[in-house]
Parts: sequence; C-alpha cells; structure tokens
Amino acid sequence: MTKTIDKEILRHFHGTENWYRRGIARNVLYTDGAKYVPETAEAYWLLDEIAFSQMVKRVAAEEFQLWKLKVNLKEQTAKLVCEDGNGHTVFRKRIPYTDFPLEEISFYFTNNVIHLPSEY
Repeated sequence: MTKTIDKEILRHFHGTENWYRRGIARNVLYTDGAKYVPETAEAYWLLDEIAFSQMVKRVAAEEFQLWKLKVNLKEQTAKLVCEDGNGHTVFRKRIPYTDFPLEEISFYFTNNVIHLPSEY
C-alpha cells in the first residue's frame, strides 16, 4: 500500500474542533490537522519525536517552535529540524529510515500543542 498525503486537504485545516493526546506524551496535545498527517502516512513517530524533544532544555526554552521534516524520498532518510521562528536552529535529528510520503512538512509547537501552520 502506498502512503499519500493530499496537500489540498492539508490546506483546509484552520483551527481545530478537537484536541488529541498520545498516551506516550500525555502533556502534549495535537489538533485535527496534526492528527491527519500521521493517520494518513502512518507516522505517529513524527508527533512523538516533537513531543519527546520537549525534554531537551534548549528546545523547551523556546515558546514558539517551527518543526520541519525534510525527506530524501530516493534514499528514504530525513532530517527533523526545530527552529525558534526566527530562522535559528535549536534542535536537529537525522532519521535513518522513513517512508514518509512528502518531501517536506512543517508543524508549529506552542503552548504544548502541535498543529499545522494553517491552524495557528
């Protein structure tokens, strides 16, 4: 089965009607749009990586975080990067294998909530 994420559907997430949390990181919430991504791409690990990274002091110190997953589709590897919203990298992690279907996706993290940029 090929995993796909419809970019047109991503554009239609504005705000959220529901709040979700994973059992593994109970203090972090995520929105309808943030839920669509891992549900569709079978990539809950991505939300977990963002949530677990909040245990890193320099990450947690940032009130607003921009998270970018950049995927090399050919090599099936990726880089997960957290920026402070002003272009400064505060965290990065190499993902040695992923079958995530997009070349790039971004999330915002603020007030313990993960959401798509369009939901901010």
